[in-house]
Amino acid sequence: MDSIKRLFDFPYYQQKTYPLTHSLVTKYDGQWKATSTQEYIDKANAMSRGLMELGVGPNDKVAIISMNNRTEWNICDIGILQLGAQDVPIYPTISEDDYQYVLEHSESKYCFVSCTEVLEKINKIRDKVPTLKGVYSFDQIQGCPNWQEVLDMGMKADTQEEVEKIKAGVKEDDLATIIYTSGTTGRPKGVMLTHKNIVSNALNSSERVPVEFGKSKALSFLPVCHIYERMLLYMYQFTGVSIHFAESLETISDNLKEVKPDVMTAVPRLLEKVYDKIYAKGADLTGIKKKLFFWAVELGLKYEPYGQNGWWYEKQLGLANKLIFSKWREALGGELKVIASGSAALQPRLARVFTAAQIPIMEGYGLTETSPVVSVNDQRNKGFRIGTVGKAIADTEVKIASDGEILIKGPQVMVGYYKDPEKTAEVLKDGYFHTGDIGELDADGFLKITDRKKEMFKTSGGKYVSPQLIENAMKQSRFIEQIMVVGEGEKMPAALIQPNFEFIHDWNERKNKNLSDDPAELVKSEVLIKRIQKEVDHFNERFGKWEQVKKFELTPDIWSIEDGHLTPTMKMKRRAIKQKYQHLYDRIYER
Repeated sequence: MDSIKRLFDFPYYQQKTYPLTHSLVTKYDGQWKATSTQEYIDKANAMSRGLMELGVGPNDKVAIISMNNRTEWNICDIGILQLGAQDVPIYPTISEDDYQYVLEHSESKYCFVSCTEVLEKINKIRDKVPTLKGVYSFDQIQGCPNWQEVLDMGMKADTQEEVEKIKAGVKEDDLATIIYTSGTTGRPKGVMLTHKNIVSNALNSSERVPVEFGKSKALSFLPVCHIYERMLLYMYQFTGVSIHFAESLETISDNLKEVKPDVMTAVPRLLEKVYDKIYAKGADLTGIKKKLFFWAVELGLKYEPYGQNGWWYEKQLGLANKLIFSKWREALGGELKVIASGSAALQPRLARVFTAAQIPIMEGYGLTETSPVVSVNDQRNKGFRIGTVGKAIADTEVKIASDGEILIKGPQVMVGYYKDPEKTAEVLKDGYFHTGDIGELDADGFLKITDRKKEMFKTSGGKYVSPQLIENAMKQSRFIEQIMVVGEGEKMPAALIQPNFEFIHDWNERKNKNLSDDPAELVKSEVLIKRIQKEVDHFNERFGKWEQVKKFELTPDIWSIEDGHLTPTMKMKRRAIKQKYQHLYDRIYER
């Protein structure tokens, strides 16, 4: 382990410790194609030599923009880092304007793109980025040089000795990457992470993942341009886990059955969708099968870890696992030991029901600025507590400030924001990183996130409201897909709600409500508004009078990244949503 100081040390460590025939596996034209550890290293070295031929050297920036996770990404990554250069991963679906900003701000010299869709965006702004010398694509695209040309240049070049010299000069405290965070407001900020930041996080996080080193398989589909999935790819390389890249979000269920992974990562939105699909299938059953299904679900929703519910519950759960939950496991490949969930709050009911079904969901917490993991649950050694994000990983100090803000100190904390000393000084002070999140630590060291500091607001009556707590509760309703609680400076809290159109369509058919299938008509339906009011009333009971959602309006659109409702990590852009539905907001407050 001491031999791993820089990110490009991971594949070499794997080759020495667990050489794999299937180190990186991607599907091309319906066929899974494996790259061995040795081949991975050889290609990464060819990439380094090719880039050197193109004039890339220490501290140059190279952008990578890919629509999906794939072997090429990792080869480019290691090839770039071995030259002491930095890569700049860019989220593919941001606007052309943001592409231009990130490429200009980072002064990227070259750019690797996955496909036509990304290339078209790049071509529109290419002339406005003076530093950009060339663009290469992973897919074969007419009129665009292929990434293979850079590899071929490297194959011909006899300069490995020079690459080794540069590699030896790269230190753990050197900058490895700049990751631009998609802020919920304003321009993206470039988070500067060193080799040590990410290496320490991968090594310390590996202690929390119950996989068999050298023998397990992972399915990777969360965007690798985010530090969460990327750090995990290094961690998988360290633990000898064979990485399979899912084709897309649409094919995830097929890929799970084909790959049968032991481990995967997810965001709560995906887990909610999986659960809703399973639930809908159960609702379509009849007779005794239906009764058994809902008995098992009800049982799962009461789950407490470590046998806290007593022997009779455990006995029933054993039966439920045999009769019902075994089918859930099969649908997810049948081998999953753990799903690591991050990026947003996980509803406790999902953690309960999936873990009861022997598909443990372990929720963690982190930020791009902390490379990212700060804390994570672990079923072993009583390290799992539902409703928390687990205990801090090794070498990490979590402190709660007097106003409830979570402060972090540890080797994973970024060095700052690129070319932005002012914003850096705002968050790095007194030796701690100030997260902007509000939370609490219990006596056993489990961390609980309660809100975003910036998102809490006061009503005109001077009462504080934590929107996230209310939203997370109400999103448990199957009628509600997205909800944003509003009311800053107003006399009462209210909400903008995006209904779950898919579920409502099924409900409409099941209950013969004769509602329109046109979302614009549907959101005006008194029948639906009344039914959602019932859901809101039910969840309101959990909150103080001043926090309860007194009114709501339904939106006819599906909130998406493309339409500017959500950031690439699926967080709500509150200001943008409010602006978009200003007319509904005004109606709520009778303006």
